[in-house]
Amino acid sequence: MSDSAAASVPLTINGTAVEALAGMTLVEAAWRGGVPRVRGVGCLEGVCGSCRVLLRRGRDVTVALACQTFVEPGIEVVFLPAPSAPRHHYEIEEFADGWDVQARFHEIFPEAARCRHCHGCVRSCPKDIDVEAAIVLAAAGRFRDAGAMFFECVMCELCDGACPEQIAPAHVGLFCRRVTAHFHLRPPNLIHRLEELRQGRYDVSGMPQGE
Repeated sequence: MSDSAAASVPLTINGTAVEALAGMTLVEAAWRGGVPRVRGVGCLEGVCGSCRVLLRRGRDVTVALACQTFVEPGIEVVFLPAPSAPRHHYEIEEFADGWDVQARFHEIFPEAARCRHCHGCVRSCPKDIDVEAAIVLAAAGRFRDAGAMFFECVMCELCDGACPEQIAPAHVGLFCRRVTAHFHLRPPNLIHRLEELRQGRYDVSGMPQGE
């Protein structure tokens, strides 16, 4: 379909009026509006979570990922700056056994035990992860269960910005997944997906074969 034949959708991106086409994502609309495509970062290079945006629909303000959000007439979009460097430092190879993992976790993430259950992280997650429940599991030492809940996390870190206790939930989730893999406790959903791949029942489109 040509540009002239497609419906035009007016919106504002970073303070600039843009005429997008119906069915475009906010990323495509930004490119059409003159925002340069920066090579070497983001989904252009296989790294997800870097297209964080603030959306305003009238009086309603939310956050989202621009690559999975479609244009709407009249919405205002602001691309948020890239997340800051992580504050938590550890070497996964230094974990010799599983006995001291919980103690080490609370040394690395002491703020994780201070969750005030405000639900800000849950409301901000564009992947609909129950971030708050996963943090509670991690603080209790249930790293495998917490890591499984973070399976869809793309490290956009919107939950980190929404947390008043500065827990950095996305990095807690990454720790849980890393320590689970380090001790060879593979998340059940990962095992299931690997088996689908082995049997040829899953393709790159994301749809299981034979369904």
